[in-house]
Amino acid sequence: MSVSGPTVSAMSTRIATFALFALDCPDPLALARFYSAITGWPIAPQDDGHWAQLDTGGAGATLAFQRVDDFRPPRWPGQEHPQQAHPDFDVPDLDVGERALLDLGARKHEVQPRPESFRVYLDPVGHPFCLVRA
Repeated sequence: MSVSGPTVSAMSTRIATFALFALDCPDPLALARFYSAITGWPIAPQDDGHWAQLDTGGAGATLAFQRVDDFRPPRWPGQEHPQQAHPDFDVPDLDVGERALLDLGARKHEVQPRPESFRVYLDPVGHPFCLVRA
């Protein structure tokens, strides 16, 4: 079987390094606190209220949060306000992870395509994200 696309040698030549995934939101520091509690990564020092990001200690890409006036959360699975992207987090036990997320203020989404292997949640401002059984 033939697969079109870049060759292995072309894929090993890096153009850039993935640095972060930014989420739009009404309050960057509040959303940073939520995701900091999930990942255990501390919040990097802040300059203003327009941007916040987590500090991975140099261990790789991080999450960032950008203030957007008139923020409208995505509505998954509909397309009126599509999600366009979402983060996934691996956990050894979905039930334990779920309880911890709900305690942090996440909401479990009513649509659960495969709840035995991954579950869909909404962060405090409405971004979809998933817990995935590792």
